[in-house]
Amino acid sequence: MAEVLVLGAGMVGVTTALALQERGHDVTIVERGTPGRETSYGNAGLIQTEAVEPYAMPLAPGALLQIAMGRGYDVKWTPSGLLSQVGAVWTYARNSLPAAHRRASQTWGKLIRQSTERHAPLVEAAGADNIIRRNGYIELHRTPQKLEKGRKAVERFRNDFGVESKLLTGAELRAIEPSIKVEVEGATHWSDAWNCADPGALVAAYAALFQRRGGRVVNADAGDLHRKGAAWVVDDVEAEHAVIALGPWSPAITERFGMRIAMVYKRGYHRHYHMELPPRHPIADFGNSVVLSPMRRGLRIATAAELTPHPRISPPQLRHGEKAAQELFDIGAPVEAEPWTGRRPCMPDMLPLVGRVPDQPNLWAHFGHGHQGFTLGPVTAEILADELSGGQGWDALQPSRLKRG
Repeated sequence: MAEVLVLGAGMVGVTTALALQERGHDVTIVERGTPGRETSYGNAGLIQTEAVEPYAMPLAPGALLQIAMGRGYDVKWTPSGLLSQVGAVWTYARNSLPAAHRRASQTWGKLIRQSTERHAPLVEAAGADNIIRRNGYIELHRTPQKLEKGRKAVERFRNDFGVESKLLTGAELRAIEPSIKVEVEGATHWSDAWNCADPGALVAAYAALFQRRGGRVVNADAGDLHRKGAAWVVDDVEAEHAVIALGPWSPAITERFGMRIAMVYKRGYHRHYHMELPPRHPIADFGNSVVLSPMRRGLRIATAAELTPHPRISPPQLRHGEKAAQELFDIGAPVEAEPWTGRRPCMPDMLPLVGRVPDQPNLWAHFGHGHQGFTLGPVTAEILADELSGGQGWDALQPSRLKRG
């Protein structure tokens, strides 16, 4: 049995602690705030098994022109946001080309297909079944062209990965989602996926489970991590091993220990709105670059990506998402005074870092899940916990690949 510090109490950090604890290790989570209140809180609440391909950068000439001119809502940027990470964005673009993207998808697909299987025992043990819905989500297709594209995706994902889904006509969509008030060409019901009515509460429930099983959560600044002889220390807590699971804040820590990481930071926003008759499923309206999720607090409108170091007071992606939601539903006033914002930690090769930090004994990396930390936390936690306990790990996810590249 080893003593382990896990830095960060988001979905990735908490599930790492649980997986290590399950293997008999003495684990302490170090968190400056409250578990589940940072990046893990701000997502669309989806636990996805159908997202078998990582998000690629749009590279079609028309899409790139639209992004460059600031006309679309899928990707927004500011000059400082782009220039500060131009190298990482360029590498991300190269890895979005078909051959490289297929290589990443081979590993990504194996990870993502395990997600609900890995969440299931944690949901049950944490007593969190009341906030989990196992009815998938709906992806809208507003035009015949989009519907045909959706049909091809359904067939390909079923044949290549075994993903369960159903293509719906507009009438079938209205039958299962009567709150939609406009005619839509069709939709895909991705029935494999789960969704959560309160992502932050799910992480908090997992953290409470960790504590009931004997784990500790210590409020301290993970940036204080340092060596003391053979031990890793934060504040006055010492351990043989330390796991960096700080999402977008992780590269600031690894750089102090000789590992510089170029990361793409995609800022997202969300806000909740009062709704008398919410949809029965999350609704992905990718044509308007938003996901509309029924949550405990109201209808959550979650935006796509913005490359900017500083949040906007009135983000244009969210304003556009509000208009799209108002077209589909009867929604009321915002619940919060201001929108939430956070950054998604995206690796340029689209795969998370899961394994040993090179040249640093017993220092481990577990971050860089991009849009899918909430989904993949329990999956990659098992991989890391197995390797820390003497297993092999996954070569494709090792931090040392960055040096090899």
